[in-house]
Amino acid sequence: MHRNDLTISALEHCQLCPHGCGANRHQRLGLCRSPHTPVVASVCRHTGEEPPVSGVGGICNVFFAGCNMRCTYCQNHQISRSALPPQPHWLTSVGTIADSIEALLQQGCTAVGFVSPTHQVPQMLIIIEELHQRGLHPRVVYNSNGYDSLQILRLLEGVVDVYLPDFKYSDNRLARRCSGVLRYAQTATEAIAEMYRQKGASLVLNEQGEAEFGLIVRHLVLPGHVANSIGVLRRIAGRISPRVHVSLMAQYYPPSGLVLRGGLSRQLNEQEYAAVVAEYNALQLRGWMQDLSSAQHYRPDFESTVPFDGCC
Repeated sequence: MHRNDLTISALEHCQLCPHGCGANRHQRLGLCRSPHTPVVASVCRHTGEEPPVSGVGGICNVFFAGCNMRCTYCQNHQISRSALPPQPHWLTSVGTIADSIEALLQQGCTAVGFVSPTHQVPQMLIIIEELHQRGLHPRVVYNSNGYDSLQILRLLEGVVDVYLPDFKYSDNRLARRCSGVLRYAQTATEAIAEMYRQKGASLVLNEQGEAEFGLIVRHLVLPGHVANSIGVLRRIAGRISPRVHVSLMAQYYPPSGLVLRGGLSRQLNEQEYAAVVAEYNALQLRGWMQDLSSAQHYRPDFESTVPFDGCC
């Protein structure tokens, strides 16, 4: 497959993500529960990302609905569990999505973050092309869950300026139980290694301290699963590079309305986070570490047209 083939027609036998479900998304939903048309739950300014990602004026984040993972604890579960039927304020036309992005770019945002783009990569490329046709060339941030296809990532070389993947699990049993995916650890390692091949370990910043080129790997520490987090950090350092920028996240909280098991019905405690931070420091990783109190602040509400209003 060439990048020119990565169009809506690619969704006739979908192989966008490692599930490779083969659904004809023109006729039925795939495992991501998304159609062939773009479905965007929110286009909004976000000031709570890592400092080089949010930048001075915040990043324009485009939150795709649906997802190729089924995380039981998903903090964005209001939009990730299904892309259909779309809510009244969701956007489903390329022109309207581009209008919303353009408005935020005119207000000072200089980068566009595509959040959960894995299952809507052709739609993402169409949106980017529409922006280019309007004379707009913002930096592109690819913010994924790490369960990405190597083939698709190779086709995105030269399109994405900054990769911002999650690395959720080193424990494949935990990944299958909590997120419904197989071989997550190996798949994410390979995917992020490809991102590293494209970007290296250096994070190139402009004069305003905004990331223009590079890779930042995120890891959310889950309560009751310290060994999983330590395993993730060791995989990053040992199999990708100890110089990659890593964002360690303590913002986990049990979203209301979800039934959670395996210790996930509570927040992370101080002892657990301290153990993971100690490993982070022992591996001499660099990047950012959230305060434990962040769990009280990063709580979006996607039933609102301003989902991050007052939360970060």
